[in-house]
Amino acid sequence: MNKKSTKHRRNHSYHAITFKLTRGQYKSLRNYCKARKTTPIKLIKKNIERFISHYEYGVPEELYLCENQLNLFDDSDVN
Repeated sequence: MNKKSTKHRRNHSYHAITFKLTRGQYKSLRNYCKARKTTPIKLIKKNIERFISHYEYGVPEELYLCENQLNLFDDSDVN
């Protein structure tokens, strides 16, 4: 008999994030989740997945905001 090796599970630590919704927002979220047959937690995690997966060790410099982020009147465009 071959003894199968068991996979070791990685220990995860979790952090709770809380925010408040108005009664209308909560009702809307609940109705949407019911229609899509999902849970509010799965819906929220799916929608913020791109923010919570790629920046664990750092954020690229181009994503930081600078004080001159909006430049409506650039002199180089004028002929």
